Amino acid sequence: MNQRIPELKEQYLEGRMSRREFLRYAGLLGLSLTAAQSLIAGCVPKPTEAPPAPTPKPTPVPPTPTPKPVGPRRGGTLRIRGIVGRIDHPARYSWVANSNTTRHVAEYLTLTDENNLTHPYLLEKWGASDDLKTWTLHLRKGIKFNNGDEFNADDVVFNFGEWLDEEVGSSILGLMSYLKLEGVEKVDDHTVKLHLDTPQIAVPEHLFHYPAQIMNHRTFEGDFIKSPVGTGPFTLEEYSEDERVVLKRRDDYWQMGADGKPLPYLDEIIYIDLGGETSAHNAAIQSGEVDAISEPETDHFLALKDDPNINMVGASTAQTRVLRMRVDKDPWTDNRVRMALKLCQDHEKILKLAHFGEGDPGADFHVAPVHPEYCERPIPKYDPERAKALLAEAGYPDGLTVECAVCSDWPDVVAYAEILKQDAAPAGLTINLNTMPTTAYWDIWTECDLGITPWTHRPLGTMVLAMAYVADEEGKPVPWNETRWVDEEFSALLKEAQGTLDVEERRKIMCKLEEIQYERGSIGIPYWQFKFAIANKKVQNFKAHPTQYDLFNELWLKS
Repeated sequence: MNQRIPELKEQYLEGRMSRREFLRYAGLLGLSLTAAQSLIAGCVPKPTEAPPAPTPKPTPVPPTPTPKPVGPRRGGTLRIRGIVGRIDHPARYSWVANSNTTRHVAEYLTLTDENNLTHPYLLEKWGASDDLKTWTLHLRKGIKFNNGDEFNADDVVFNFGEWLDEEVGSSILGLMSYLKLEGVEKVDDHTVKLHLDTPQIAVPEHLFHYPAQIMNHRTFEGDFIKSPVGTGPFTLEEYSEDERVVLKRRDDYWQMGADGKPLPYLDEIIYIDLGGETSAHNAAIQSGEVDAISEPETDHFLALKDDPNINMVGASTAQTRVLRMRVDKDPWTDNRVRMALKLCQDHEKILKLAHFGEGDPGADFHVAPVHPEYCERPIPKYDPERAKALLAEAGYPDGLTVECAVCSDWPDVVAYAEILKQDAAPAGLTINLNTMPTTAYWDIWTECDLGITPWTHRPLGTMVLAMAYVADEEGKPVPWNETRWVDEEFSALLKEAQGTLDVEERRKIMCKLEEIQYERGSIGIPYWQFKFAIANKKVQNFKAHPTQYDLFNELWLKS
């Protein structure tokens, strides 16, 4: 047992950590869920006068009651509305949709479930040293890729090589800035050690970052479509960009179902791209053209929430829309201009009108109330007069005109942009909206001066900060640092937070990080989204994942 486990137990007994947080961090340090539960069985935490971490707003719509299933039924085709975009190297995925169509073929070393708890997956277990700088990954034995090759340590080392290669350009490079390729050691065919430069608590959760799909080192040459060889329960039969994806079940998958036979229960999954109009998606599920909607938006929820044939499950998340400014391009090089734009946001109004109130207000830093280390801060006030004064100080006494890139396929992003445009006018800030489809936005999302980018949920607040707001060892912004903002004090504090096991101590550091990002950062965040899983009631064992991952291994269809 890792020597840090008793420290976690003491924090739990002192009331400084919730039961859920104890189970999460005990798991991260290599203790199984069963062992962790046994360790605190019968333990009653002491009451504490300190205020608890903020509780996420309750899900507005409870899960629709369903009859008890008679048991998993094998067979059938799941037809699901999804986005079928252009893909090549999974490590370069920049949005969840691409990973959802391929995660049924290529899997991950770990899995963070719908409750934000991380488990071994292709790994059998892991262990961390007391200083959190050496992690030992123990691979499951007997797993085979869909071409018959055995999964082993060479595959893991190969994939780390891809993730940490600057030429590949993966967001994992920023996320795992604590690790160099020479720190990845093959111990034997089923054991890999990671020797980190700095302590890191969240290695297992980083391994479930959606671009971290494990590819076969013998066959993969940089393009998933050309070599769709993975360990998952399905094989790729067809991938037609902007049209559909067809996946067929394997007969020799490594996981077993409740009936003692290999998963999956489904024979086939077909993703159908129906374009960006939510009305078309709603009509398709109501007519039976599709059985489920992948990554549904609030418009889907509002239109389908009262349909008696639809099952809907909600979850609070750290998904958001980020108003991002390139700090290496004028006028955003001046923090006064950046702050002026942020002050033009009416956070409560934007949440209410753009996302129908289905979420929590943000405060212009990239840490959400659902994160265990979240530090509550006041929601900034809409203040066009102060914004106008800041623009004048920055040399724009007669106002300023800027252009904002906006994806037309995300209704709440369009609404957010239009509200911001209207509310910025009294400050003398004219915002011209450059709307474009999803694919066009993802082509320029890291390059445009000003834009609104969707960012998905991560289970820890430290994760997205490391992916989007720091530099690499050479001082260059990491691949997903779309704003190019790098702050030395911020980066040093973030490293400290990443190696701090005590949640309350990490929250103290997070308070400083949040303040820095608000006062001199490069983003605005007006709200955090509730998300929903939406499917026909015949779809069984369908769960809402906060990152909107499609986890369908044990999903089945009722006749």
